[in-house]
Amino acid sequence: MNYLTCNLLNEEDLEILKYDLNKHNELWENGKKTAGSHASKVKDNLQLNRNSEISKKYSQIIRKKIITNPLIKSFALPKIIHGIMFTKSLRNMHYGRHIDNPFMSSGRSDLSFTISLTNKADYQGGELVIETLNSEKELKLDAGEIIIYPSTYLHSVKEVKNGERLVCVGWIESYVKSIEEREYLFDLDAGAKGLLAKYGRSDELDNIFKSYSNLLRLLGN
Repeated sequence: MNYLTCNLLNEEDLEILKYDLNKHNELWENGKKTAGSHASKVKDNLQLNRNSEISKKYSQIIRKKIITNPLIKSFALPKIIHGIMFTKSLRNMHYGRHIDNPFMSSGRSDLSFTISLTNKADYQGGELVIETLNSEKELKLDAGEIIIYPSTYLHSVKEVKNGERLVCVGWIESYVKSIEEREYLFDLDAGAKGLLAKYGRSDELDNIFKSYSNLLRLLGN
């Protein structure tokens, strides 16, 4: 399964963000408002009004955190980070099995992401389930962690049994559409950077970085 998890937000980021979100109960609304026709039938959660100033403010912060993270940049090759929203699942809420819309008003969805704003021990249930042809993965993240995975995968959020699941979700339009091609480029970039750190600069390594850059030009859009 092709996905990436890493830490994105530190404790200070989380404390400020959660404090502000919890101050504005009046801005939370039914999550069905932004779901497509199929997803709306299986979506049961709350989301922060995307037109609110607080949503716009923290969406910008999240966008900057993602775009400046070297590991995420290498994995996702982000062109546009879009559709960011903050969602909350309380007891008995869930989001059934669905696929994300391929094209949104804000951009193409090549990759989906979820950032956990609550520790996984703070709620029961609420696992993110990602499916591929031959496998199914259930994940719960620590506070501040992000998971990025292809939007082509069916996925769901299991029913929250107790507590509160607070997350930030959104999508990435990548410079490279293909999952396989992004994986090849990610491996090549990681290998080249590993060699650079271990052995330093060399003519051979310059050729590898040249090939990586030219492949990105060839495959990118």
